[in-house]
Amino acid sequence: MAEHLLQASRQRQVKVMTAAAGSAGQAAVPLLLCALLAPGSAYVLDDSDGLGREFDGIGAISGGGATSRLLVNYPEPYRSQILDYLFKPNFGASLHILKVEIGGDGQTTDGTEPSHMHYALDENYFRGYEWWLMKEAKKRNPKITLMGLPWSFPGWLGKGFNWPYVNLQLTAYYVVSWIVGAKHYHDLDIDYIGIWNERAFDINYIKVLRRMLNYQGLQQVKIIASDNLWEPISASMLVDSELLRVIDVIGAHYPGTRTVKDARLTEKKLWSSEDFSTLNSDVGAGCWGRILNQNYINGYMTATIAWNLVASYYEQLPYGRCGLMTAQEPWSGHYVVEAPIWISAHTTQFTQPGWYYLKTVGHLEKGGSYVALTDGLGNLTIIVETMSHKHSMCIRPLLPYFNVSRQFATFSLKGSFSEIPELQVWYTKLGKPSERFLFKQLDSLWLLDSGGSFTLELQEDELFTLTTLTTGSKGSYLLPPKSQPFPCVYKDDFNVDYPFFSEAPNFADQTGVFEYFMNIEDPGEHRFTLRQVLNQRPITWAADAFNTISIIGDYKWSNLTIKCDVYLETPEKGGVFIAGRVNKGGILIRSARGVFFWIFANGTYRVTGDLAGWIIYTSGHADVTAKKWYTLTLTINGGFSSGTLNGKPLWKNVSVNFPKNGWAAIGTHSFEFAQFDNFRVEAIH
Repeated sequence: MAEHLLQASRQRQVKVMTAAAGSAGQAAVPLLLCALLAPGSAYVLDDSDGLGREFDGIGAISGGGATSRLLVNYPEPYRSQILDYLFKPNFGASLHILKVEIGGDGQTTDGTEPSHMHYALDENYFRGYEWWLMKEAKKRNPKITLMGLPWSFPGWLGKGFNWPYVNLQLTAYYVVSWIVGAKHYHDLDIDYIGIWNERAFDINYIKVLRRMLNYQGLQQVKIIASDNLWEPISASMLVDSELLRVIDVIGAHYPGTRTVKDARLTEKKLWSSEDFSTLNSDVGAGCWGRILNQNYINGYMTATIAWNLVASYYEQLPYGRCGLMTAQEPWSGHYVVEAPIWISAHTTQFTQPGWYYLKTVGHLEKGGSYVALTDGLGNLTIIVETMSHKHSMCIRPLLPYFNVSRQFATFSLKGSFSEIPELQVWYTKLGKPSERFLFKQLDSLWLLDSGGSFTLELQEDELFTLTTLTTGSKGSYLLPPKSQPFPCVYKDDFNVDYPFFSEAPNFADQTGVFEYFMNIEDPGEHRFTLRQVLNQRPITWAADAFNTISIIGDYKWSNLTIKCDVYLETPEKGGVFIAGRVNKGGILIRSARGVFFWIFANGTYRVTGDLAGWIIYTSGHADVTAKKWYTLTLTINGGFSSGTLNGKPLWKNVSVNFPKNGWAAIGTHSFEFAQFDNFRVEAIH
């Protein structure tokens, strides 16, 4: 065997000198020099003194909130292709971890996600799309780690207070029931459970949660806390032995690659349990590449989880396109495999949870960093990044200035790695299109005649993976359809007998929850409707509006006609609206402007310039009562608008000057039951 390898090595010696040239042409890709004495720094990779920490994986978050909303509406084969790029091993991002929001009915950044328990005696484990997403991830990678974390909670848990810790047992029961439901209805094993995203933790609640998990036979479910900052959770654990015992992982958000002394003193696993959150351009890719290495080097973090998995929400919502890839056009089938997918692959395709970091990891002399991991069975993966300051700024925290410049770096393999004959080489260069490469496989590197050493010429904004694994691949499909705007004419009668998803396509709930509903009392044309199902305000994570609202369509729409049948369920106090030119959503929903046409069960109508109802354009009496269907039409053209009730003009030529464009929307006056049917919008481009 050794003789055969030596022979192969001699045959390929000439290749070694220009190993990196690949098919990209000599000038484009840097030279990989095998043990040539280039002036540069030397870095030893050695396991003689034992190994570093156990690696727990790279992952991403769906939710927090409604970030995968539009993904479920994609037609096949495009939906499956997107899922392959995210989860399929040795294909694309090949993620090790999927973390999902435990829907709590509240606005959690880009929309609301429905709870499995809207009301005290209600349980339904088929709402929303996170169950479906977890199953699709597991289908592609049965070993993927699953995590759940609440952002908001249904209002009944607070017993009148905007606080989830009023009754610790009740909240623990609610969370544990989600874990049990995942297993019972979907055969999903949840591996980690969180406390309350980026909000206060309650020490007694964490202990109650652990006891309830154990009582339900869920000892294997681990607790991560507190999905906020390193403190005060770390200090609390050091002074409370029971708390220290029940928390398995300390998860911090946007740690800037740094940890704190208290967190290290706990001797627990440290994770960056939410990071990235940056526009998925090359700068976002640079951010991701830098922190995937440096979260471990600087902060001992053994898992990094990106917010968010895939940008599948209307781009003009907060943090548009902050996903590892973009899939925000189910109506066209268009999606974009962005650079962060391939940055992920540099680590994910050549490591697995259960591998170990070497102790010999660190910073490069002229900027950049290197890590190395092993499976303990002879495999070695080395990841080198030289992301520049300018091209690797994450959205937060502020990045102190550093310099990266051209350098030669010599790596020497020692200990059990000294006999490795060959390393596969994968390469990325971010920046100018003419010089840009994403996850390109170069010629492999032969080490037999070089005493286990090799030298890399490194420029800025590059990423190298050198690995003994030969299983990596750059997956691809035919290009998806071209990008198209949302259709100018769009209608939905909600006539779905057995809906696969609880929400109607393309509607993005921003406060409240709108679900398919079967009206048993109405055998006629309104048997199947869309219903707003929350009757009380949730325990909020963000500033939910005081009205419920679901948006749809093209943010560029200006002149349009919206028509919808509406049904008030609340006598006297009930109210519903249809709207156009809605200019804000997500965590900014309270301050949304637009043109809102309301009718109320007390026999009045109103036209307002904002969701909150402060700007009143006109109002008056209307022949309206609860428990009856009405057809509303709103027409907006230039600076004027008009509205009809059951086809008869109710108000006309009302002046509307701001905003000039925005989404269409439906909603209710308060957290009340109401139904919508035969929605139709026609926009004039």
